[in-house]
Amino acid sequence: MSDTRIDRRFAALQAANRPALVTFVTAGDPDLATSQAILDALPAAGADVIELGMPFSDPMAEGIPVQLANQRALAAGQTMDKTLDMVRAFRRHDQDTPIVLMGYYNPIYVRDPAVFVKTAVEAGVDGLIIVDIPPEADDELCLPAMAAGLNFIRLTTPTTDDKRLPAVLANTSGFVYYVSVTGITGATIANRDRVTEAVRRIKRHTALPVAVGFGVKTAEDAEVIGRAADGVVVGSVLVEAVRTSLDGEGRATDATVEAVASVVRSLAEGVARARG
Repeated sequence: MSDTRIDRRFAALQAANRPALVTFVTAGDPDLATSQAILDALPAAGADVIELGMPFSDPMAEGIPVQLANQRALAAGQTMDKTLDMVRAFRRHDQDTPIVLMGYYNPIYVRDPAVFVKTAVEAGVDGLIIVDIPPEADDELCLPAMAAGLNFIRLTTPTTDDKRLPAVLANTSGFVYYVSVTGITGATIANRDRVTEAVRRIKRHTALPVAVGFGVKTAEDAEVIGRAADGVVVGSVLVEAVRTSLDGEGRATDATVEAVASVVRSLAEGVARARG
């Protein structure tokens, strides 16, 4: 697989001795125009890699904040085509920041994985995180995606033991996403020392960067996790920033974009202190 934006970004950050800040937002939340403005604002606020959630009606790995973000986006009429159009619009002014589409297989399957991969590459997508496809089904999407130049990023968890880990890592590229809790997005990290131990264990099996997510909420969390991890993934706190900025009718306000950008700036400061 050729060198990708994700590979280049992590290499540059490694040379700078700084972990990546990986930010997650849901496409179309709370509406298409506001979501595009949020996406466009993330790099300047400090995001190194962007995960863009593909709205889905049954996001089974998500906590309440991301579930509600999915509902808001779908209610506002977000579709896969509109999500890819968001990436296209972003690429008109940013050719460097990696974008990873994150979500579930059903919305990809119903439009044909081969068509989806081709369209995603043309739109400027760099990678995929599809949480409900196991390694045993790599021929469904993982291998075609990698052949087209997309990084396929796999999740590992506290229950992924050394026997299972090689299968999970076999066709993983870009980075490894370590889920720091045995639960849903938005849960709290109970033991940071165990996260450090888990990152070290994964690194014994792969040369890929390891990013840690699920449970990172504050700049302090980002700083502590960033001491051991190559990347810190933050999502629920950002979609909550969207929700709490909305008006009484659930519509975006003048404060919505800045609410998200402000949280990202704070998290970026925490990441910057991780190796200081």
